[in-house]
Amino acid sequence: MKKTITLVAGLALLAPAALAQTPAKRPLQLSDLAQMRDVSDAQISPDGNWVAYTVAMADTAADKRNADIWMAKWDGSQNLRITTSKDSESKPRFSPDGKYLSFVSSRGESAEDGQAQLWFLNRAGGEAEKVTKLKGSISDYVWAPDGKRIAMIIRDADPDSLTQAQKAKKKTAPPIVINRFQFKQDVDGYLNKQRQHLYVFDVASRKLTNLTPGNYDEHLPSWSPDSKQLVFSSKRGDDPDRHYNYDLYLIDAQSGAKARQLTTSELPDSDPSYRSRPAWSPDGKSIAFEQGGPRELMWYSVHQLVVMPVSGGAPKQLIASLDRNTSDPQWSADGKSLYFLLEDDRAQHLAKVSASGGKVERVVAGPREISEYEMGPKGKIVVVNSEPQQPDEVFVLEKKATLRPLSKQNDAWLGQVKFGAVEPIQGKSKDGTMVSGFIIKPVNYQQGKTYPTILRIHGGPVEQFGYGFAYEWQYFAANGYAVVVSNPRGSSGRGVDYTKAIFADWGNKDTEDVLSVVDYAVQQGIADPDKLGVGGWSYGGIMTDQVISRDKRFKAACSGAGIGNVFAGYGTDQYVRDYETELGRPWEKPDVWMRVSYPFFHAGQISTPTLFLCGEKDFNVPLLNTEQMYQALKSLNIDTELIIYPGQFHGISKPNYVKDRYQRYLAWYNKYLMPKGAATAGGQ
Repeated sequence: MKKTITLVAGLALLAPAALAQTPAKRPLQLSDLAQMRDVSDAQISPDGNWVAYTVAMADTAADKRNADIWMAKWDGSQNLRITTSKDSESKPRFSPDGKYLSFVSSRGESAEDGQAQLWFLNRAGGEAEKVTKLKGSISDYVWAPDGKRIAMIIRDADPDSLTQAQKAKKKTAPPIVINRFQFKQDVDGYLNKQRQHLYVFDVASRKLTNLTPGNYDEHLPSWSPDSKQLVFSSKRGDDPDRHYNYDLYLIDAQSGAKARQLTTSELPDSDPSYRSRPAWSPDGKSIAFEQGGPRELMWYSVHQLVVMPVSGGAPKQLIASLDRNTSDPQWSADGKSLYFLLEDDRAQHLAKVSASGGKVERVVAGPREISEYEMGPKGKIVVVNSEPQQPDEVFVLEKKATLRPLSKQNDAWLGQVKFGAVEPIQGKSKDGTMVSGFIIKPVNYQQGKTYPTILRIHGGPVEQFGYGFAYEWQYFAANGYAVVVSNPRGSSGRGVDYTKAIFADWGNKDTEDVLSVVDYAVQQGIADPDKLGVGGWSYGGIMTDQVISRDKRFKAACSGAGIGNVFAGYGTDQYVRDYETELGRPWEKPDVWMRVSYPFFHAGQISTPTLFLCGEKDFNVPLLNTEQMYQALKSLNIDTELIIYPGQFHGISKPNYVKDRYQRYLAWYNKYLMPKGAATAGGQ
């Protein structure tokens, strides 16, 4: 019996540029990957007259991403490129007196070592100066309010790596000795005694002082208003590898000082994976921070905005009744309010609340994703904002919650291309649960015509597809496909109960949820039921394997960096803590592990031709998991291929490999879904 699904489609979300299309506009192409500019990290100068930000692009000649620093005048009259080196610069920060623009870069360092050093650019003129010469690498830094010192998080040099002199003599690398509970991490590789510590750098003397030597990692430092103390996040205890209980610590910014533990609950405070720096109140008496949920819920919990006295006492959740994730707290200049980012059902808004708690005000709302914001003098605020047909750009927050474009890095490119309409949808899954998502219609969509349709599934699982720009969606739309996406249970943005519904039960309810949007697209007469594809990366790859092992409607699949046999993940990836918390030890609860390993142990039910892809050095969801699923389908004589990207981690970063992946996606879907001889617009 065909199930009935009730859904409501929203209006197409069209950017102003899309409303004024000209005949010269064309569908998106692969070559546009080199034209798109990724804008981030906006910072307001102390006088409020300038905004610095970074712009990253693909350097196709060098086959790498390169980020440069730009500055825009507040009134929008000037937009200047500040750095032009072939190496990336990041984390632009103004000194409190406005004299310097500092940044981090590995320019001039060896390609293998690549230590990130601190640089000063004197705004009066001249070349940038490298002010640190570390054997380790700077991962984070903040200026003291008085401008005399800088707090830095510096990662130790790898004690197991060879020196340049040893490499020149072709010395044999020492064996890797492992004695940690968690011993692998994507990009970092095998984990040894290498740690990252909190240092203070004296600007005048260039002296560097390690405030926190020891066997721990420190994160997210923040200065007190009087420049005398620092608060930071650290995970300590008998064995930090076995838990996620980050706490806040206070320390005097002087040699020999001892850190004092500020928070003592079992909840994670300022977990660095969420990049929410703790914030001091202007009077120095309180600290605001992001606090996670109970250990047993791990990433399925909601992260709340919390304030506590510096002198000690119980932290207070300001918006406990709001069952949504919050991040990046920043105080208003008068200390009466706190601003923060609020995630909510496909959107992320800028919001604020009284410092004592109460009603939440959405300062900038609507169908958008605000990924960052920065507060400056005289109440000035800038945001990094994305919308369905507008990549991230810097905007100035004007009166009446209007956004004025400032960076405009993608304007010229956007004037050349046309996109498929992005329509928000919401519907009911098999058990009646409401599921939010989007339909992206093909470029030049014709009402009443059905199209080959691709279901794309997000990673995480605790993430969400939002109102921001997605090249992938538009690439398929440019090539004649409709695209359907949803935020199934397990996704964020809908509260803790919605998120934790898949706890230790992957592929069950979330499969029903993602299939509901496919059924909707068919019922609406948009999707051709005989030409359906599916795919995703990371947890999206996991779900792709789950879907094709449970449902035979899909004629083509692209599974990236997934895992079908979760037993194989234990001890071979970076998630040992999470596995034991959520699933239990595999020898103690084999039934739970077998349940989430459904695709591998039911591979005989798969009939969908599937393309498997993964990075060679992925320690997040390692290659061996993808290899197992490929081997299973090959054994069953199902059409399949395995693509391995040499030297790549979980995130494919080399521009040529990024381009190759999209080419392979399209070719695989075209082989099974697109009518023979049909032209595609954006394949080149």
